[in-house]
Amino acid sequence: MLAMGLVGGVVGTIVLTSGLRAAQELGLTRMDLPLLLGTIFTGDRERAALYGYAVHFFNGLLFTGLYVLAFWATGTAGWAFGAALGLVHALIAGTALIYILLPVVNPRMGTAWTDAEEAPLLEPPGFMLVNYGTHTALATVVAHIVYGAIIGGFAAHFGWS
Repeated sequence: MLAMGLVGGVVGTIVLTSGLRAAQELGLTRMDLPLLLGTIFTGDRERAALYGYAVHFFNGLLFTGLYVLAFWATGTAGWAFGAALGLVHALIAGTALIYILLPVVNPRMGTAWTDAEEAPLLEPPGFMLVNYGTHTALATVVAHIVYGAIIGGFAAHFGWS
């Protein structure tokens, strides 16, 4: 059961990351999540993207563990429950994790208190990432709901009822 939840997490993370990238390529958002994450470690944009994809993939597996824990604790799994967890995940990611925490830990990102004498590489994401475009929140929520549904679907099909 745990193994299939993790397989679902790998698939879900690939779909989530690809969906957010597609939203960027389609002009729905300016958010480049791998760049946002990777610039925590380096100012080199190419390396930042590589590091960011690795961090995002690791985070996807870490969150999968939380989903599997929720399935275990409730004794149930399924695409609908996974999708609901994905919605909660998106709201937490868009508020506490990316809106509040990321500007604090990323030395290359501006904050609400950045003044004109500073020149950050990245603007702060804003609440639910809206500083990166009006459709960013929607793309983020939809991608996370799909991510959760995939994990829930894998877990339900291979062990939980």
